[in-house]
Amino acid sequence: MHRVIQAIGLTSIPRKEQRPALDNVSFEAHAGRVTALLGAPGAGKTTALRLMLELQRGRGITYFRGRPLHRIPHPAHEVGVVLGDVPGHPARTVRGHLRMLCAASGVPARRADEVLEAVGLVSLRDERLGTLSRGMDRRLGLACALLPDPHTLVLDDPARGLVAGERRWLYDMLREHAAQGGTVLCSTADPKEAARIADHVVTLDEGRLVADQRAADFARTRLRRRVAVRSPHAARLSALLAQQARSTQRSVEVVQEGGNRLCVYGSSCAEVGETAFRNGIVVHQLADEVGDMGPGAGADTQPAGAAEPRPAVETAPQDPADPAPAS
Repeated sequence: MHRVIQAIGLTSIPRKEQRPALDNVSFEAHAGRVTALLGAPGAGKTTALRLMLELQRGRGITYFRGRPLHRIPHPAHEVGVVLGDVPGHPARTVRGHLRMLCAASGVPARRADEVLEAVGLVSLRDERLGTLSRGMDRRLGLACALLPDPHTLVLDDPARGLVAGERRWLYDMLREHAAQGGTVLCSTADPKEAARIADHVVTLDEGRLVADQRAADFARTRLRRRVAVRSPHAARLSALLAQQARSTQRSVEVVQEGGNRLCVYGSSCAEVGETAFRNGIVVHQLADEVGDMGPGAGADTQPAGAAEPRPAVETAPQDPADPAPAS
């Protein structure tokens, strides 16, 4: 699978006496795939996209088909971007706005009508920008991004505020772009949505990469019901639970996410707690969870003041045809 986006060591410049909003994040996105950048609000998703697009100062570099954005002669022809509401004078018409962008990008004026048809805005071409609904504004944003026919689309939480029908339409468009060989990178705060619409999920938490997985692996390990356990003897408990599962021939999976935190799939709080009690293992947390985005998801079941260890990065196995990650 051809690597199109390579983000390497993305790090924001921190404010005084604060940690950076994004800290040494590296990941890739491939042609023919939708890649979701997942994280709760404040996880660093928008910062990552802005650093990649060179809209914000920081460290690290991002390559788009082997070149950083500032080395691409006509960036909009390579990367289409949707970072929020469409900027433009509210009195300008939809068609007029697109034709203005055609002139600025060196694209034939007829392309405006082509993308209007592609995003279903032909009937609204004479509407003023200031009168568009959120859904129609998002369609116009996608039309602007598609105008120069870019290979790659980068979108920041494009479905935010949209009703279900508009969300489905939007993600169908993105999947169609990927199916035609394009590359799509979009951020979202919804883990179930990420599993549903993406081929690959990159998860951020508090500015750091915590998981980089195929969507199927993400859904299997982070959206199933599970028991979250925190114990100073996590490794010993993990071994006992695995041994118990083998002896009873039950399908129980134990994942040690780092530090003293375990996630146990296919079991219950009662069973895990009884195993710990019988073996004299101290448990600091025992809670049911449903697929989460990382360590913060179980905060409502965690005792006040308890610290949350950062899980290890989960990396899916690589296809034999995939190139090795960049060093």
